[in-house]
Order: sequence, then C-alpha cells, then structure tokens
Amino acid sequence: MKHTFTAAGKKVTVYPCTDPDKPIIYFNTFKDEGEEVHSLLKKTDRDKFTLVTINITDWDHDMSPWEIPPVFKGGAPCTGGADEYLKALTSEIVPQTEALLKSVSWRGLAGYSLAGLFAVYAVYRTDIFSKIGSISGSLWFTGFREFADTNEMKIKPDKMYFSIGDKENCTANPYLKTVRENTEAIEKFFSEKGVSTVFKLNPGNHYNDPARRTVDGILNMIDG
Repeated sequence: MKHTFTAAGKKVTVYPCTDPDKPIIYFNTFKDEGEEVHSLLKKTDRDKFTLVTINITDWDHDMSPWEIPPVFKGGAPCTGGADEYLKALTSEIVPQTEALLKSVSWRGLAGYSLAGLFAVYAVYRTDIFSKIGSISGSLWFTGFREFADTNEMKIKPDKMYFSIGDKENCTANPYLKTVRENTEAIEKFFSEKGVSTVFKLNPGNHYNDPARRTVDGILNMIDG
C-alpha cells in the first residue's frame, strides 16, 4: 500500500517494500510520473525495494546547482536552488519517509533530465546516497563538467549509472549538443576515481520513453 504525504512543500509518494533491510530509491519527478515508473517496475518481479517519488513543482530552481540563463529560445532560466532543496530532502523528506519503514539497507538517488544532473551533484553535497542514477541527465549544464573535476565528493558512491539517448546531442544548440560528450567524460571521471560505473546509450532523443529508461536505470542500481 502506497503512502502519500507532503514534506517541504512537495508531494511525496512512498511505494514501500514490506521486507526489512531492503534498498530505498528516491526519484525526483517532473510531472508526478512516479506511478508509471512504479507500474513498470512491478511488472519486472524485481521490485524488492522501496521507491519514493517526489513531485518537483519548481523544476528549474530545485534541480539546478547554480544560476544559468535560458539555453534555448523561450526557455526558462535555471535559478540555482539545488542546495536549498537538497537540505529539505535530507533533513525533512528522507526522515519522514524512513519513519514509515522497518529498516533500510542503503539509499539511492535517481532522476531524469535535470533531476539526473541533481543526482550527480548530490554526491558533492551529501554522503547519504550510496548509489546514483543519472538517466538522460542534463550534464550539458554550464560549468558542471568543470565542477565535477575540481570539487571533492562527500561520498564515493558504490555505483553510478549514466545513460543518454544516441540522438540527444544531434542539435545545433551549443549547450545541449555537449550532453553526450559530457556524460561520457563524467562517467569516465568517476570510474577513474574508483567508482563502479555503467554507461548506457539508448536509441532516440531526450523524450524517447523516459519511464522505461528510468526503470532500466533503477534496476541497474538495484542489481549490483
């Protein structure tokens, strides 16, 4: 039975595993797509973990590590609220969630697009997530590759999963066209730091089957 509550102004939905000492995956969502992801996970018979979805209403603020102007015409600027949201996640959402459970073996953090960027950023700001899933992550984000190279991690994750669509960099946009190159470089960087990493190239652009890609990433996090 799922539990839904509000914490830090966010709708949080918990799909609990009733067995003790199982993993928990936190997944930040853009349009409350957690139900679809959970439904697909249930069909795999590999759902012996707790899934927690957090509906992010101020996406370009909460998921962005610092301010950048719009990267395409008509787009919104990113306003750099990741640290503020991460504090709320770790101090309010995580404790309230885990009070509902018997015990947790480890925590993972996953996200798609800007939430995939946020998941990678989190390892530089907190040590509570031991596995990370960046699914079609916005690793084109201005300055992030340099940030990853020059800052110290708060935790060396046990595993990091990266994926990208093979058409995502096929654009004239000077920012977005770097996404595959940056994703591959950042995955290699963490691998060379001794982190167990996975890189998967999916068919299609950024919008091809995000729920299925997310499920693939989460299962990869769970499997080892």
